[in-house]
Amino acid sequence: MATQTEGRVYARIAGTGSYLPEKVLTNDDLAQFVETSDEWIRERTGIRQRHIAADGQTTSDLAYEAALRALEAAGIEGRDLDAVIVGTTTPDLVFPSVACLLQHRLGANGCAAFDVNAACSGFVYALGVGEKFIRGGAKNVLVVGAETLTRMVDWSDRATCVLFGDGAGAVVLRPDAETGVLSTHLHADGGHKELLWNPVGVSAGFRPEEKNAGVRILMSGSDVFKVAVKTLDSVVEETLEHHGIDRRELDWLIPHQANLRIIQATAKRLEMPMDRVIVTVDRHGNTSAGSVPLALDEAVRSGRVQRGQLVLLEAFGGGFTWGSALLRY
Repeated sequence: MATQTEGRVYARIAGTGSYLPEKVLTNDDLAQFVETSDEWIRERTGIRQRHIAADGQTTSDLAYEAALRALEAAGIEGRDLDAVIVGTTTPDLVFPSVACLLQHRLGANGCAAFDVNAACSGFVYALGVGEKFIRGGAKNVLVVGAETLTRMVDWSDRATCVLFGDGAGAVVLRPDAETGVLSTHLHADGGHKELLWNPVGVSAGFRPEEKNAGVRILMSGSDVFKVAVKTLDSVVEETLEHHGIDRRELDWLIPHQANLRIIQATAKRLEMPMDRVIVTVDRHGNTSAGSVPLALDEAVRSGRVQRGQLVLLEAFGGGFTWGSALLRY
């Protein structure tokens, strides 16, 4: 599904923010309790460390800190918001949503607030929804990607425990007559469910007698890699063709930070040098829905991404879900 802003109203990113928990878990730390090594992890993923939420620290806590920074950057307060949209697959509770909890803490009571669960594509999906609110007349929309994915990690499974970290990123969208989100392209294929999934839910229940039962991430890494590279290639091409843009016109690629090899494969397909690709996976690990907004905020605050530049966001996650957003920052 592709959607494009029509007329003169665009959803411009007016402010960005991010938050990472204080605790850092390095590859050497992991090697103390699981059979792995810093070299093994870096060669296969590019990851050196990841941040871990403290005991009692929830997804809404991380989202709140990132949101405060984004609101400050945009020069507004919580009471100015017309909608709060959170991309997450690790909510504090089944209900109320992380967005409702966040809305209340920000003093934005009364506006629309809801979560979007598209796994690692959650922020891109939420951004697509937020853009529609702006087109529909909203003045300030908060979009957050936040996860405490390490709460789902099986720390005895070295194939998955080395990958994930916790964190949150946020943006404030405001209407603009000239620049902003140009289009979003969102896709999914539920036929790949068991290549990357969590086997526990509410209506499906919990059956401990079943193999692999429990709140944990199950993944077929090589199969996920193949599908991810293929689908990201296709959505990037779809996005560029939709606008008649040559890949050389892109200033920055900000990909989902899952695996350095996937990022490099996408950059190669775009013929983009890695110095025009924002990479945080080495320090953050895979923060799922948090990864794209975390990388965006870092790129903006470091001065790399500047106003007027053409930026491509893309992500791939369990479901499978995948998507892109092209924006003129």
